[in-house]
Amino acid sequence: MPEVPDLAARVTALEARLAALEERCAPAPARAPDSRWEEPFWALSRLEDESPQGALLYAGHIHLPTGEHWGWKERQGGPELLAASWDEAAPVLAALGHPLRLAILRAVLHGQRTTTQLQASPELATGGKLYHHLRELQAAGWLLMQGRGEYTVPAERVIPLLIAVRATGRVTGAES
Repeated sequence: MPEVPDLAARVTALEARLAALEERCAPAPARAPDSRWEEPFWALSRLEDESPQGALLYAGHIHLPTGEHWGWKERQGGPELLAASWDEAAPVLAALGHPLRLAILRAVLHGQRTTTQLQASPELATGGKLYHHLRELQAAGWLLMQGRGEYTVPAERVIPLLIAVRATGRVTGAES
């Protein structure tokens, strides 16, 4: 059988390309774990390096019982926060200062979003009391009305709400 011109060169080139492809598809060698994640205060260490005068960093992500997933982070300079007026924070924090309002927010995060569902919960107030607390939470920005009688915690408030509750030092989960 006569040999096709350059067949040997073509086979050699194909073998080289195949070897390069196989090398690219090979599993990456195991890497040593990043030591930053092993240090208990890795975020604090980095924050101190980047902001020697002080800063706050708070972040989180959560999969709610409703199936929603939220992630959020914020960084704030410490000196700027200390120098700012805190007057506008008072009503927002005050709205969280009632056990029934916290129970409403928790129920909404768990999927009880309509006034009918909220009224059906024995631990939540019925009638006028419920509506009063819903209005207070809306005014403070902790709740939004999505439709007629349906409420949600705004996405940008889910993680801050959980952080505020945890920051009280009175609510913990199984993992700290």
